[in-house]
Amino acid sequence: MKDTKEIWQLLETVSDPEIPVLSVVDLGIIREIKTGENQETEIVITPTYSGCPAMNMIEVNIRAAMQDAGFDPIKVTTVLSPAWTTSWMSEAGKQKLKAYGIAPPVEDNMDKNQLFPSPKKVPCPHCGSEHTELVSQFGSTACKSLYKCLDCFEPFDYFKCH
Repeated sequence: MKDTKEIWQLLETVSDPEIPVLSVVDLGIIREIKTGENQETEIVITPTYSGCPAMNMIEVNIRAAMQDAGFDPIKVTTVLSPAWTTSWMSEAGKQKLKAYGIAPPVEDNMDKNQLFPSPKKVPCPHCGSEHTELVSQFGSTACKSLYKCLDCFEPFDYFKCH
């Protein structure tokens, strides 16, 4: 049996190709690590959304990191249920997003019982102001929206909540 703690530490070195400051562990897409008596290690992953184009590259990078560290054979299994949620992201990952200039996901503050609820308050990762507005539901990638700060006038991506 292989040490899963060592594997978790190794997976901390595998970056998201779209947001390189985040590891796959920070993102919360690693669901499970299975080690068997036949020496095979299985890494179970869940994509941030089912059509995420980065998942193929993430799988290749996980396999390469594991094999480079002497773990072989490797099996990477993708599971879609339960669906990934931003609550699976680590707090460290959310802070890394903010330091990188991407607003981390915020809890939904909208009252769904109102016909016209107040818009989501997304703090600017540059100046911290909540005086921001949505420019586009679609940012640089499908998992981000584009916002602008009305105080420092900087545009920024917001990592969408799922």
